[in-house]
Amino acid sequence: MKLCMIGTGYVGLVSGTCFADIGNQVYCVDKDVSKINKLNLGISPIYEPGLDELIKKNYLAKRLIFTTDLKKAINSSDIIFVCVGTPTKRGSLKVNLSYVYKSIKEIISSTKKKKIIVTKSTVPVGTGDQIEKIIKKSKKKNFEVISNPEFLREGDAIRDFRYPDRIVVGSNNKKLFKKMRALYTPLISKGAKFFTTSRRGAELIKYASNAFLATKITFINEISNLCEKTGVNIEDISLGIGSDNRIGSRFLRAGPAYGGSCFPKDTKGLVSIADKNKINLSIVKSVIRSNQNRVNLHIKRIHKIIGANIKNKNIAFLGVTFKPNTDDMRDSTSLKMIPYLSKKGAHISYYDPSGKKKEFSKIYSSNRFRNLQ
Repeated sequence: MKLCMIGTGYVGLVSGTCFADIGNQVYCVDKDVSKINKLNLGISPIYEPGLDELIKKNYLAKRLIFTTDLKKAINSSDIIFVCVGTPTKRGSLKVNLSYVYKSIKEIISSTKKKKIIVTKSTVPVGTGDQIEKIIKKSKKKNFEVISNPEFLREGDAIRDFRYPDRIVVGSNNKKLFKKMRALYTPLISKGAKFFTTSRRGAELIKYASNAFLATKITFINEISNLCEKTGVNIEDISLGIGSDNRIGSRFLRAGPAYGGSCFPKDTKGLVSIADKNKINLSIVKSVIRSNQNRVNLHIKRIHKIIGANIKNKNIAFLGVTFKPNTDDMRDSTSLKMIPYLSKKGAHISYYDPSGKKKEFSKIYSSNRFRNLQ
């Protein structure tokens, strides 16, 4: 099939490259000219194990096309995936859908041909309905709207695409399931479950999944606090409860607060959706509060070890991204800890496999701060 991915961020680039690798012709579109130019030179804007090689392979095979020409990409494709960001609105729990709606309007104005629009971006329940209203207002009848959320873990994204636990497709038009099943046939033939539901159902599955995983991480982090006080090895606890098939071992490694591009914004987004519908998600709210307090606990531990006065103390961070095998700094614990410790006069050094971080540019000039790359 011929596909168009709008947005070459994490979701759009990884999904587009992997779709190309299973035999589709994929147009990856972005307004950032510099990013597209680099991609055409084989330079990926994100750090993801195995992605660079996969981009080069499919680019040379002419299955992967990077362009800023949205109109051409849309008119050349059968299915259009919307993969733009859905960040949290500043000072709010609500989701910013402006990039999604802007993309939809651009799609509508770019073609008169019949197209299937698929939201890959994580969007609140009812977003597909709002998209249909925008289409209806334009008086065009040549578009179908589907929800097909992604479940890619940064650092394991290529494997997650190739061997997914499930493929979730939500549509109010059951005839469209056949088209999507055909697209995913290479993955289904390897054992992936093809799960169909309503469009609203697919939208909520994504939020509920991320909120549950965030809850699991937060739970083991709180248990680790108890382990410290009682002299118990948290790794033994993780293994002991994770061996129960009803619980499972994944996402049970105690550590810093969860971060990244998904869990922080999606837990807040789910609470916002629930509040709008007058439902109190007390567990998810508690998870958000506990995770926010996690950074303060780490800072207290540092003070407990080296004292209240940390001026001129040498502190090293081995890894500063929110998790291993990624360059993603979004909501990383280090973003709060390093500036705090530096301000208190500590000498900070850090090393991360993904390289130097621009996020610390404000304190690079300080002779108290060193990147060990």
